[in-house]
Amino acid sequence: MTLITLRRHPENPIIRPGGLPWRRAVTFNPAVWWEDGIYYLFERAAGSLRPFQCSIGLMTSEDGVHFEHESDEPVITPAMLGSEYGSVQDPRIVKLEDRYYMTYAFRPYAWASNPTGVGVPESHQVNYPGFSGNAADNQTRSGIAVSDDLRDWHHLAWVNAPDIDDRNVILFPERINGRYVLLRRPSGFVSTSARHEDQSIIQLSWSEDLVHWSDPAPYLRPRFDWENNRIGGSTPPLRTDQGWLILYHGVETVDEATRQVVYRVGAVLADLDDPTQIIARSPRCIMEPTEYYERTGLYIPEVVFPTGAVVVDGFLRLYYGCCDTAIGLATVPLDDLVDYLLSFR
Repeated sequence: MTLITLRRHPENPIIRPGGLPWRRAVTFNPAVWWEDGIYYLFERAAGSLRPFQCSIGLMTSEDGVHFEHESDEPVITPAMLGSEYGSVQDPRIVKLEDRYYMTYAFRPYAWASNPTGVGVPESHQVNYPGFSGNAADNQTRSGIAVSDDLRDWHHLAWVNAPDIDDRNVILFPERINGRYVLLRRPSGFVSTSARHEDQSIIQLSWSEDLVHWSDPAPYLRPRFDWENNRIGGSTPPLRTDQGWLILYHGVETVDEATRQVVYRVGAVLADLDDPTQIIARSPRCIMEPTEYYERTGLYIPEVVFPTGAVVVDGFLRLYYGCCDTAIGLATVPLDDLVDYLLSFR
């Protein structure tokens, strides 16, 4: 079987940190929307690593490569979500019934991080007013925000209780059999280098109103060596004629002593009417760190982490974080990727 190839843009990384104070250190893991010839990119950005406090900024582009900020200020800040000391992370965006919905992860008290250049950074809790200092009181909570114009966002609901760490929460872009559907990965407190069964899998929840969600049910589990640490959702699912295209990230532990890991991208096709039924899953990753900017960065090496995907003129345009430092773009004909996956039915 011929391997699928995603083509990196020659100007990668297309978005880099710097300039505005709140994005001087890093910019990565963006949500992306394309409508009426305009690309809207919502970057996760931080002005420093100590504390590693992230906000969401909005950039726009006509060609999907050269972006400019819509405002000198973020469109979503930790303070807007209830904690000026927090960090808002990893947005994903869909459009449902003429409104835009963004899912995101939110830590109420930002960590301070010390990159090692080898693996997962050494991070520690920071003393903030009103914070106990206990890691159990600083779980990552996932939420949903809503907008009518892609610029003004308002918090709609939390997906999980504050005592459960829940990340990679991603909405399907339409109702299925009358209900909203959500990918998620709830767990105990997450340590990236450690893994136990209940924090390594992608799960599904359903809702009638986007506010009240069913208990998560196991959906996808790690199966291959390149995802031996954990898996989690990447971009919002895309409807194709052959099924839902679902991209996910797989984490491989390379060296536990140095906390060295590699983040790659996997893909599955799921039934359009019943996404719990998997049609095909590639045993190989479809993308892995190969370029310098994907293997070496400020925060964590060996990372490609897609969070934005749009289809334009038959091409899947994948926007991804590079080493939690910058943003890259890769493309592939959508039909080619679907045909590749169908070979694994």
